[in-house]
Amino acid sequence: WRKGRKLYGKRWFGVVHIGIWEKDEGIFRAVRGAWEGNGRPYPHMVSGRYLAEFETMRLDLLVVSPLAGEEQRPQGSARCRCLLLPGDAGPLGRQIESEYAVSYGTSPKDTLTFSSLEGDRASLALQRELVTLEGRVVEEQELVLPFSARFPPKTWLAAVGVLLLCGLEPETLAGQ
Repeated sequence: WRKGRKLYGKRWFGVVHIGIWEKDEGIFRAVRGAWEGNGRPYPHMVSGRYLAEFETMRLDLLVVSPLAGEEQRPQGSARCRCLLLPGDAGPLGRQIESEYAVSYGTSPKDTLTFSSLEGDRASLALQRELVTLEGRVVEEQELVLPFSARFPPKTWLAAVGVLLLCGLEPETLAGQ
């Protein structure tokens, strides 16, 4: 992966490697569905139910789902460049080695949160700058996006966080 101007590890054809630690919450399916038709190469995504499944992987991004974040003492550990986790799962972040972490949830301290949620529209508040996996900076802003009630709000936030961290332009997300 890239850190500054140095290259660490192998990147296969510039593909981003994403691990999604979830308990069948649908983050993997939501990201895969949103990725279709955007013209960018698909990331290499792996979904697992246990943290130990990611121990030997070299991940650019590890996503912790809301239910996985509730685990008190998960077995195993992991390494990644960026960690996307629920804001209320802070202690878990000490068990996962990462260069930087991004939180999502309903707290005003979370990087990704809601400013409002009405019917099929959600106002997503990006409360501080976000650095994508490509190194671009997404400025603090509010985005109005379509919201699907088939996903719990925190699961939806995690999926949107993955897309933003992978470099999809916020305007592109609004069209999803």
